[in-house]
Amino acid sequence: MLKLDNFYKAQFTLSRVIRKTPLEPAPRINPESEVYLKTECLQKTGSFKLRGAYYKISQLSDEEKAKGVIACSAGNHAQGVALGATEMGIKSLICLPANAPISKVEATRRLGAEVCLVPGVYDDAYKKALELRDEYGYTFIHPFDDANVIAGQGTIGLELLEQLPDVEAIVVPIGGGGLISGIAFAVKSLNPKVKIYGVQAEGAASMEQSIVHHKREHLKYVSTVADGIAVKEPGVLTYECCEKYVDEIVTVSEEEICAAILQLIETEKVVAEGAGAVSVAAVMFNKVPVKGKKTVCVVSGGNIDVNILNRVINRGLVKSGRICTFDIELDDAPGQLVKVSSIIADLGANVTGVHHDRTPSMEKVTSCVLHITCETKNEEQIMAIREELIRQGLKLR
Repeated sequence: MLKLDNFYKAQFTLSRVIRKTPLEPAPRINPESEVYLKTECLQKTGSFKLRGAYYKISQLSDEEKAKGVIACSAGNHAQGVALGATEMGIKSLICLPANAPISKVEATRRLGAEVCLVPGVYDDAYKKALELRDEYGYTFIHPFDDANVIAGQGTIGLELLEQLPDVEAIVVPIGGGGLISGIAFAVKSLNPKVKIYGVQAEGAASMEQSIVHHKREHLKYVSTVADGIAVKEPGVLTYECCEKYVDEIVTVSEEEICAAILQLIETEKVVAEGAGAVSVAAVMFNKVPVKGKKTVCVVSGGNIDVNILNRVINRGLVKSGRICTFDIELDDAPGQLVKVSSIIADLGANVTGVHHDRTPSMEKVTSCVLHITCETKNEEQIMAIREELIRQGLKLR
């Protein structure tokens, strides 16, 4: 169903609409690899999804365009469809999960689409969209399991080979699989030696499980900060593409995703949403074998919900060894806090929070637990503080 000619046609069609996003070197992501970021977070609408949505809509017949289009999305595909339809003068209705970030819902409306919020996750919105399609005759724009959508997303692969002809590995986020299917097909067709690695969140690993079991798996439940890839079941076409063209699929934890978002903000000055940061997390934490290779991480989107950004950063700080809480059991007597804080200060950390717990759960009636939170440099500094506290006779919990 996929033909390389269609990918070049998509590239020509999209050339007057999309941004050819920069490929930026990012040496601090993993010093053992030559890492580059394909910054699709800087794409119009803040995500790669515009590519597939716009190209798909552009290929509809006049009759299909007249009926209007409908789509379902966790947010980014919604904005791509909305912008594409509005620019072509076509009516669009988007079904989104009710828990989609408000920022994405409002952005979809601003781009000219009518929005229908559906309780549940992406798959529930998908079912509702099909019901409305059948009832009103809309043309359904699938977010990933469609040859034209995949061709549109695959234009990223064509761009990468132009921007970095000697690329050796490309690391790509996976939700339903449209992005990695397009990139993998395009790149492997032109240079089969390039390794393609897919990354999913541990809490939404439907494609990874499908590849392991050699059949499409439907997860009962998905939960991840990477809401853009929280898909219960991969597509038929995308599953086949991944089995044929993708070299390996790995998963990353919530803490690793948060650490990657933080790293991108701090060192690369790039804002990524959870789904966009999973590729970076996989390279940061050596989940994929890219040591010594010219490696591209596709940062697929930047539409992070600002309401959760503070929590994401805090979890990233913890994972990166930048924040640590020590729980210390000690005698509830004057001078104990001074002793502890002096040890921490002497080793270069900064105390940011202190809490005394005097609940009667300790063996000694006169004991308390000190919860002391510190800003630290890294895991090595945390270990040094821990060892010094123990050396000076303090009991850590």
